[in-house]
Amino acid sequence: MSTAARPAGAPSRRRTLRPGRAGHLFVAAYVVLLVAFGVVPTVYAVYFAFTDAGDRFAGLANFVEAAEDFRYAAAVGHVALYLLFWLVSLVVFVVGLALLLHRLRSRAGGTTLRFLFYIPGALAGAASVLVWLFMLDPSVSPVSFLLRALGFDTFGEVVAPGHLPVLFTMIAFWTGAGGWIVVMYGALNNISPDLLEAARIDGAGAWQTAWRIQIPLLRKWIVYMVILAFAGGTQLFVEPQLLSQASVGVAGRDYSLNQLSYDFAFQNNNVNTAAAISVELLVIGVVVAGVFVARSGFFDAD
Repeated sequence: MSTAARPAGAPSRRRTLRPGRAGHLFVAAYVVLLVAFGVVPTVYAVYFAFTDAGDRFAGLANFVEAAEDFRYAAAVGHVALYLLFWLVSLVVFVVGLALLLHRLRSRAGGTTLRFLFYIPGALAGAASVLVWLFMLDPSVSPVSFLLRALGFDTFGEVVAPGHLPVLFTMIAFWTGAGGWIVVMYGALNNISPDLLEAARIDGAGAWQTAWRIQIPLLRKWIVYMVILAFAGGTQLFVEPQLLSQASVGVAGRDYSLNQLSYDFAFQNNNVNTAAAISVELLVIGVVVAGVFVARSGFFDAD
């Protein structure tokens, strides 16, 4: 029976997906990977964190052992200082650069800048660190004149322990800020032009428009960025690990908590204490995310 001849109200023979089923198919592969490489390893780590080498319940013994290690307090301080520099620079410069790009969106330079900001994100973490190792060595760096002007004549002077939080912040910003700038720029484009035009008519300048209209409307995106950046920052590992090898131990292989966990697992053959540190980082990330979400009204309807 043709479509024209089908009686009114007769059901079509063409099979269609029920509403929502297409979305389930799209996320199915991600859910499988999330369970395999996220949930299962997490449960495994929790199990090891609360057991001993003989698979007996150990309570908080592994957490106490980690905290009593002479390297633990220093690693906590290193990560905390790095997070302070990293999060402040991320919020200030990402939002500022996104606002600048939004002001330049109608000019030719705006497209070029968006492309340049995003290029470093194409490099994997290890590759970006290797690029920075080359840039920070006065003997081979293309900006060696700048390093020497700052008083650094050798690679060891550049990567002195006191400089590491700033260096790691620069590396992390160079690698990860570009993607967030693009995200913030997209969020700014979703702000109604009528709202911005009304502010301009009322006499608001660029600074007042940004501070009183654009930044408040970016609040949820900024909170989202801070949550993910905090979680990633607590996992600091690649940068100090590679820098430690390149500087022959100047940075130290136990600079961060993740490095300390790695050292417990693969140098001391103490998987249980390593798992305890990993669980601590997980709990800290979840608690901080919960605080930010609750205090910011992240899920409140606009």
